[in-house]
Amino acid sequence: MILYVVFLVIIRYMGTKLYIKTYGCQMNEYDSQKTLEILKQDPTVEETSNPEDADIILLNTCSIREKAEEKVYSELGRLRKLKIENPNLKIGVGGCVASQEGKNIFKRAPYVDLIFGPQTIHKVPSLLSKKNKIEAVDVSFPIEEKFDALPAPEATGTSSFVSIMEGCSKYCSFCVVPYTRGDEVSRKPEQIFDEVARLIEQGVSEIVFVGQNVNSYEYSFNGRMLRLSDLIEVTGSIDGVERIRYTTSHPLDMTDDLIEVYGHVPQLVSHLHLPVQSGSNSILTRMKRNYSRELYIDVIEKLKLVRPNIKVSSDFIVGFPGETDADFQQTMNLIEEVQFDASFSFIYSARPGTPASKLHDATPLAEKKERLNILQNRMDELQTFYSDALAGTIQRCLVTGISRKNIKQLQARTECNRVVNFDFQNINILGKLVDINITKAYQRSLVGTILNSEELQSA
Repeated sequence: MILYVVFLVIIRYMGTKLYIKTYGCQMNEYDSQKTLEILKQDPTVEETSNPEDADIILLNTCSIREKAEEKVYSELGRLRKLKIENPNLKIGVGGCVASQEGKNIFKRAPYVDLIFGPQTIHKVPSLLSKKNKIEAVDVSFPIEEKFDALPAPEATGTSSFVSIMEGCSKYCSFCVVPYTRGDEVSRKPEQIFDEVARLIEQGVSEIVFVGQNVNSYEYSFNGRMLRLSDLIEVTGSIDGVERIRYTTSHPLDMTDDLIEVYGHVPQLVSHLHLPVQSGSNSILTRMKRNYSRELYIDVIEKLKLVRPNIKVSSDFIVGFPGETDADFQQTMNLIEEVQFDASFSFIYSARPGTPASKLHDATPLAEKKERLNILQNRMDELQTFYSDALAGTIQRCLVTGISRKNIKQLQARTECNRVVNFDFQNINILGKLVDINITKAYQRSLVGTILNSEELQSA
């Protein structure tokens, strides 16, 4: 008995090491950070970057595409060896794969200890304590309860995500998000502004509002319906906020008030990620996107009237069931018309339980791959063109940290979200806006020389 007590004391003194691996979108990154903050309320818990050292391993998963889902199961297969070596190791699966697969995860990986959905991260401490595996599963959708239970934020850099809404009520025919995260729920504005204020106090200078459809935010407050445009205006008035971004948006929710805010909030960057998915009205209808290419173009034109220099990136799904050569050409035509700055593009992947998974798909995979190759090559050309155009210009950049390529350099980001690496030794400028002369351009990054360097070195 004495040896057992001594053992417990030693374990508590040594601490509990936590490893979290994140798959997928910014919302998952946000959830992982919040899960870490929740568990670190126990002072014995410390984060580790090495799963072999961990007492708890949590995988925060994504099920948007089939490959992402299979990566999770592959990772679980690798973790099985660690579980054999250390039977006390706790392994948990969270996120969208957890919501979609539920208890079926136990069938493919019976050594998993807990399963939790993206809306139940606040319950992870109690789920970890469950000895009965069936009780250690919670994939429900208490979104508001989750928001109420989040701890005070911990800044991890000069830029921080702030979740303002979760879930999706659009029900696109190809997407699992409404089924894995539930319908749209907007967060209380007082919670949002409290989190922003706490992050600014910790040195954060860029706020990134996130949500599955972040621009669908709506909350009735004191008799008035607040929207994303209101959050942006208020946040822009807070001392210390240098930049504001938001992601991911839906074209249907790019309302006039949101477009107009680009005209009077200078902290709002001249960059927007606005997924279009396809340039064909026929395919957009089959996707149940509920907008036309004409509406999308109209939104872009309105934005450029307010911010002529705005850069737009997008998402594209290639090879959606029924997509013809003519449909694909419509997507390529849209790319030429809008002149996108960057994109995320993928071959359609059928997700179980979605309406699109039942559609007839006669297009050979080789043809889909060829279309994707054509689209990505053109987007690479456009991205290179925009980067080359920045060479020789002076860009206002936010200094974000040490360069990943050279520890003797710092890195910053332009408004159009390009990374700029530059020589500088004074880290006191982290989180500050500086002017950088761009001297060299690569497709996705830039090299530059900071202006007023002598003045900034002595700051």
